[in-house]
Amino acid sequence: MKHSIKALALLAALASVSGTVDAEVPAWAYALNPPAAQPAIDDEKPQRVPDSTASFTRREIAAITAQPPDWHPEEHPAMPGIVGRSREPRVYACAFCHLPNGAGRPENTNLAGLSANYIKAQITAFREDKRLGSEPRRAPQTNMIALAKELTDLEIEESATYFASLTPVSFIKVVESPTAPRTIVAGWMLNKAPGSNTEPIGDRIVELAEDVDRFENRDSRTPYIAYVPTGSLARGADLVATGSSGRTLPCAACHGADLKGVADVPRIVGRSPSYLFRQLYDMRGATRTGAASELMKPVVVHLTDADMVAIAAYLASRTD
Repeated sequence: MKHSIKALALLAALASVSGTVDAEVPAWAYALNPPAAQPAIDDEKPQRVPDSTASFTRREIAAITAQPPDWHPEEHPAMPGIVGRSREPRVYACAFCHLPNGAGRPENTNLAGLSANYIKAQITAFREDKRLGSEPRRAPQTNMIALAKELTDLEIEESATYFASLTPVSFIKVVESPTAPRTIVAGWMLNKAPGSNTEPIGDRIVELAEDVDRFENRDSRTPYIAYVPTGSLARGADLVATGSSGRTLPCAACHGADLKGVADVPRIVGRSPSYLFRQLYDMRGATRTGAASELMKPVVVHLTDADMVAIAAYLASRTD
């Protein structure tokens, strides 16, 4: 594991020198795997995670065209159809990326407890190229677009119903800090670089898996820590609750007093701050469009990147 992280650190450095990342898009939010990154070699050694009796080899964990690893089958109902098993050639099991409990990861999203109608509407948006994202090279986005165009009506119905039935969970701890660990990119998200070096955080969110092994093993209970600029939570709370003197609109008007969603309007608390920032950024830049996104235009039009960092940080910290 340590050797693979070191290799990725070198590749990330080479990628930055060659200008792989578009400086106009916040690279920390739209993390791109180094172009020459190779998966870890499978040694057939059984992998394990805390509080689970299951074991899988790295080959089984990485088998995106088969059945995703399910470390905690007791925490969710049986996964129907496409949720729990891929369909060749390129319709991957939903639970591979979004995990069997729907918790997702920073490079995608938490689906648990969203309404079935909302989930189906988002699949349609991907299918109709209304959720292109601001970084066209980011595989989690492009794969979802391609996958959505191949799903059958039954698969969409089954997956939406399944994830809507789950109870939302959050494993994110938000920490205000003037600095953050130096990072590399692995698995389309930030990971702590080897060593203990830190750097100024600036106007960024640095969201990391606290245990890289659990992240790479796709444990659905992997804990994350999100470093955010000092003062973000108070600033975000003001923007979310009051609109900050007309800079934006109070979120509760649409997302409910507790911000946990109303009917087909989604929950926005307790979600990955990296994901939340990308959605605000995409809607402001009109790379996420459609009817619901049109309603968000007056919300995002005057927001700066720093405003969106603060909003995402505060919402992610709300795990109550």
